[in-house]
Amino acid sequence: MFYRTRLLSLLSLILLTLAVFVLLRDLQFSEQVDRQILLQLRLPLVLCAMMVGASLATSSALLQVMLRNPLADPGIIGISSGASLFAAIYLLIGGSLSAVLLEYGLPLFSFIGALLSTLLIYVLARRLSLVSGSGVILAGIAISTLSGGIIAWLYFFSDAQSLRNLTFWLLGSLHQASLQLVLLALLPVCLALGVVIIQGRALNWLYMGQRSAQLAGLDIVRFYPRMLLVSAFLVGVAVSLAGSIAFVGLLVPHLLRNVFGFDNRFILPASALLGAILMLLVILVSDLFGGVAVPVSMLTATLGGPVFLYSVIKLAAR
Repeated sequence: MFYRTRLLSLLSLILLTLAVFVLLRDLQFSEQVDRQILLQLRLPLVLCAMMVGASLATSSALLQVMLRNPLADPGIIGISSGASLFAAIYLLIGGSLSAVLLEYGLPLFSFIGALLSTLLIYVLARRLSLVSGSGVILAGIAISTLSGGIIAWLYFFSDAQSLRNLTFWLLGSLHQASLQLVLLALLPVCLALGVVIIQGRALNWLYMGQRSAQLAGLDIVRFYPRMLLVSAFLVGVAVSLAGSIAFVGLLVPHLLRNVFGFDNRFILPASALLGAILMLLVILVSDLFGGVAVPVSMLTATLGGPVFLYSVIKLAAR
């Protein structure tokens, strides 16, 4: 346990170092413009990246245990799809709105989409009499398919400007959120992450099965909907701030469990830290392309795909 505490401390130090480097690189603070760059551009970018990475990785680590599926993530069970659908609808109908309404309305709509899709998935799973595991996954696949079909129809009826906005947003960007919006989301996200991380012992009980977890004192009937709601909140905030981002939630906890084992008292906080670190690295890689705004999902899929494929092949070889 001691070495895991040291690992968490090391990850925290790496995260802090990366955050400071991304914040202060190339700034001399000799002019007022450097201070404006720091406060209005760099600070919201770094905070947004850390929140999005931590939220996606931690919610996926939670879902993988609850659904007993190492490949589960918010995209697979339909939470991200619901958030993306509502955001796409808002981008289509709100193209003529003012910048302020677009900035605050888009996160609100995507968050509502995440919550409604989670509620619908849970209701469908209960109808299937499978609130955990396969029932939630089946319901999520149905929601994802339906959302994808509706988004395709929205593409068909979009004008040129709405089409460009929708395409870029669905590919993900960390530059969309303002400092005010990021600060507004910071405290709720930290509280939600804390709620998930303290459930590490309860999630360990689920490895033994639901009946054993109930004998250990876990109220399954209340635990599942509460944790699904917290997961929906984290994903909704992440999608509302940065759009749809692939692979972060799937890759980070999967790699941590392959290397360090399955103790969720370590995996959950480590997923939050490593997810935040990964998104900061994405910022640095994106800067290599100069002034071109590279979609985040393109980078995360390109960087994470080969690593994830290697881990799957290694897992199958066991």
